[in-house]
Amino acid sequence: MTTAALDRIRELHDEWARIAEALPDAAFGEPSALPGWTRAHLFTHLARNADALGNLLTWAETGVERPMYGPGNARDNDIEAGAGRAPAEIVADLVASGKRLTDHAARLSDEAWAARVRHRHGGELTGADVLTLRLSETTIHLADLDAGHDLDSATALLGEHLDAVIATLIKMCPRPLPSFRITDGVRTWTLGEGGDLVTGTPGSVLAWLTGRGDSSALSGPVPDMAPLL
Repeated sequence: MTTAALDRIRELHDEWARIAEALPDAAFGEPSALPGWTRAHLFTHLARNADALGNLLTWAETGVERPMYGPGNARDNDIEAGAGRAPAEIVADLVASGKRLTDHAARLSDEAWAARVRHRHGGELTGADVLTLRLSETTIHLADLDAGHDLDSATALLGEHLDAVIATLIKMCPRPLPSFRITDGVRTWTLGEGGDLVTGTPGSVLAWLTGRGDSSALSGPVPDMAPLL
């Protein structure tokens, strides 16, 4: 699983780099699909997320607690400061941070992949789950970038790892969830105690679960639910 996930992360990193390098400088300051964030914010967030997940891999590797981000508003402050850099600097940071993460992951032992760490909301993950989080970030935010991808095309790049991504998002949710099942016609995920079945395409399922789309593209008794992200 870890080798396949790492290969897919590298492919997604390459797609991010391709888009970033092709954008004109003015496009970095334009709004992304996330309210209040420009594309520069999103590129910077993806770079800092790579470093944050690298902290979790170090924790898994050493057994010494190393939180994803610094205290207080450090995460948000770093993103805001980084978004103001020149586009060339943002792109170089995006590429270098992604490579640091994948190089680090490639060195990890089987013991580290099974080790327990905690994400920034306090929930428990394994070292292997860290790669799933990166798959989630690089896929969902690729659509948020509003630069050629929607969640249908992004989930196509994600491929068979969609199952693990949605399962991990459900596991990480800090609040009780309504009881139902949701399927993309191939895979089915159970929330709460299970129950009625909701159906959609891979992209529409991920869009609704993460607050990037409404329920109009789904069929079945769709419950009221706050986004998982």
